[in-house]
Amino acid sequence: PGPFADSAPVEAPAAVPDTLAGALATPVEAPEPADETPGRLDITGEWRRVSPRAITIELIGDAVFVVIAAAAAIGLSFLIQHPWPLFPGGAIVVITLLTAAFAPRRIRSIGYLLRGDDLLFRRGIMWQRFVAVPYGRMQLVDINRGPLARAFGLAELKFVTASPATGVTIPGLPLEEAESLRDHLVSVAESRRTGL
Repeated sequence: PGPFADSAPVEAPAAVPDTLAGALATPVEAPEPADETPGRLDITGEWRRVSPRAITIELIGDAVFVVIAAAAAIGLSFLIQHPWPLFPGGAIVVITLLTAAFAPRRIRSIGYLLRGDDLLFRRGIMWQRFVAVPYGRMQLVDINRGPLARAFGLAELKFVTASPATGVTIPGLPLEEAESLRDHLVSVAESRRTGL
């Protein structure tokens, strides 16, 4: 007899019920990791882009500016009989031509998205800008059309809010789309301000 001969006998562990044993034997699938991408926006809807005809308007404007700058530099140089006006004039022409080369990509980067509570606007290639304009903060929705825009059937939609920093201008919209968007935004903004 050992030193623990007088101790109470140890009972065998109770059998695990079949249902619990089956549950323990079933492999548990690991939950799918949540998407925790920093800065990810949960945006539902479709981005609307401006009309491709806005690129033509931009290029025409740049071409007119180049012609005026070159003519002014040449005329001034001829008038004073000295070539120095050609240097700043040539620099202006080169910079304008480089800007015009990026005009198609710059115009294609402009877009807007109608969400539940606001309008999201984006623009820019290297320096991108995203602005969310709440419907209830819109004070004025204005349509502007210059001579070239009228010739191509386009318009510019401008939103005025209480804060000048959140002012948004969407260029190059077809006139019908601009008018429809203006009416929709005015209606939604009025309903948000009245609390409906």
